[in-house]
Amino acid sequence: MPDESKQVDAYIAKQADFARPILEKLRKAVHKGCPNVEEVIKWGVPYFMYNGMLGGMAAFKKHVSFGFWRSKELDDPEGLFETGTGKKASMCNAHFHNAKEVPTQKILVDYVRRASRLNDSDAPKKKTTKKKISTAVPKDLQICLQKHMKAKTFFDSLAPSHKRDYIQWITEAKREATREKRLQTTIQWLSESKRRNWKYE
Repeated sequence: MPDESKQVDAYIAKQADFARPILEKLRKAVHKGCPNVEEVIKWGVPYFMYNGMLGGMAAFKKHVSFGFWRSKELDDPEGLFETGTGKKASMCNAHFHNAKEVPTQKILVDYVRRASRLNDSDAPKKKTTKKKISTAVPKDLQICLQKHMKAKTFFDSLAPSHKRDYIQWITEAKREATREKRLQTTIQWLSESKRRNWKYE
């Protein structure tokens, strides 16, 4: 299976000119507000996973839709999810027709952080255990770092949370080939003094 983020890259690249900057702004805000989010393609469109379904976005002929899985439980001070009847839909009910309609990153990131906290509140205890285990540097990453001192030096200088971003990305790979590819990318980015989510910073 192709890397999930590359599938989202491909989805955005094939959309209409008006939609691409909207999708990029939304994507950037999701990653900034929830650094450990995972991207997937479901039902042909991008979704964001964090302790379950966090939200999603989709491009249509004249607008882009964006929403959170639990938007009914989310405070909506900007009125993003208000419909014509004044009731909130469950998801993908904020419609943007051009990039100027998209709220600022500050507003979007606030929504993402609050939505992710909702998912945290219902996260199974075993997920917390998984996070604690994943902070240990895996053996294969240790070996790679020993062979690439520039990457190791930068990795050692990172804050624990930024180290964890790389470690979790590697250890959560479901296939050996995916894990090996992520290891190679990790060493490359570390050698270039880049953090895991540098694209969205």
